[in-house]
Amino acid sequence: VQLQASGGGTVHTGDSLRLSCVGSRRTIKYYNMGWFRQAPGKEREFVASVWSNMYTYYEDSVKGRFTISRDNDKNTLSLLMNNLQPEDTARYYCAAGSAVSNDPSRYDYWGLGTQVTVSS
Repeated sequence: VQLQASGGGTVHTGDSLRLSCVGSRRTIKYYNMGWFRQAPGKEREFVASVWSNMYTYYEDSVKGRFTISRDNDKNTLSLLMNNLQPEDTARYYCAAGSAVSNDPSRYDYWGLGTQVTVSS
């Protein structure tokens, strides 16, 4: 499956953004889907995931602020980010995998990412 993320941008503290990730060449229906992010000089980290059984998981710092969702009919993954903070600044990647894990190394397919910058 090929993934294309979009929706990033530059916003101020407290603003919201919605990221989208569209899959092509194959349905995402049977994959566990996740959002990950990587800031300069840091390792890629888990943000949120929604598995094929629709269970959702969130990294602690984004709980209550971010909401992940998927629409299998539209082959789309979304991430609604509210109350953005400067520490959320990173490049955000969507990914698909078959393993039951939130470890980025267990995900098989990755998009190129979309940049989110939050200014204070």
